[in-house]
Amino acid sequence: MWCSERRAVLAALAALAVLPACGFTPAYGPGGSAGRLTGEVALTAPEDQAGYLFNRRIEERLDRAALGRYTLEATVETEQTDLGTTSTGSTTRYRILGSARYRLTETGTGRLLLEDRIESFTGYSATGSNVSTLASERDALQRVTTILADRVVDALILAAPTLPE
Repeated sequence: MWCSERRAVLAALAALAVLPACGFTPAYGPGGSAGRLTGEVALTAPEDQAGYLFNRRIEERLDRAALGRYTLEATVETEQTDLGTTSTGSTTRYRILGSARYRLTETGTGRLLLEDRIESFTGYSATGSNVSTLASERDALQRVTTILADRVVDALILAAPTLPE
């Protein structure tokens, strides 16, 4: 047993040794693609609370840029649906579906660099008091917008090596 674990560790170390030879660069390491976007993506003004939460998360990940090299326009939409009900018809669980349509453009020229639409969902329970249900709803909205923003940032980081400097 110990011998097979040792082989696995040695194989992993050998794989790590050859990664630099294949051109692998960590996204968050020195010279990585995440560094190219830090402080360089300006956001358009949000239209509602979901847009505000989305923008806030983007700024947490990429830093705020008043006038960056790139402009990110995003439209965030959420839809709440009933998921669970009791025999009396009371709703006990809700699902929030979220989607974000985004466009990354070059600030100076307005040239479209990246465009996509992503979706995610989360849920919350409504079995407590009105106050706890409202708190759960707000938390669920924050969770779904955080997921959407993180997925957009990941897409931008993956596309960063192909973006103009």
